[in-house]
Amino acid sequence: MSDRPAFVLHEHHRPRHHFDLRLEERGVLRSWALPKGLPPDVRRDRLAVAVDDHELEHLTYEDADKSIADIGWWELVDSNDRRFVFVLHGREASVRYALIDTGRDWLLHRTREQPGVAYPTG
Repeated sequence: MSDRPAFVLHEHHRPRHHFDLRLEERGVLRSWALPKGLPPDVRRDRLAVAVDDHELEHLTYEDADKSIADIGWWELVDSNDRRFVFVLHGREASVRYALIDTGRDWLLHRTREQPGVAYPTG
């Protein structure tokens, strides 16, 4: 088993189509329901509803109504009391996101800064 924390993005087909983002932390999978999936760009934040933690066995779990949309490992970039920034290293890409606690729910934001992309300074 890898010493890097794992993640899985499950796609649920029932009862309503949605995705679940699960991040391994302290022996469980912290989980958020994403009604509209991951944000495709920096202009479209997505609602992320915190749900109960799941057992690590859920990393590879699939059934007739749930499939794995992506799987890999994740790394923490930065955090404070209201948000944490992390990179998902999935099957085909590495993408940086921020989960922001609004006090009621969470927002999932795709950050402007992305791994392997150079930005001009000044």
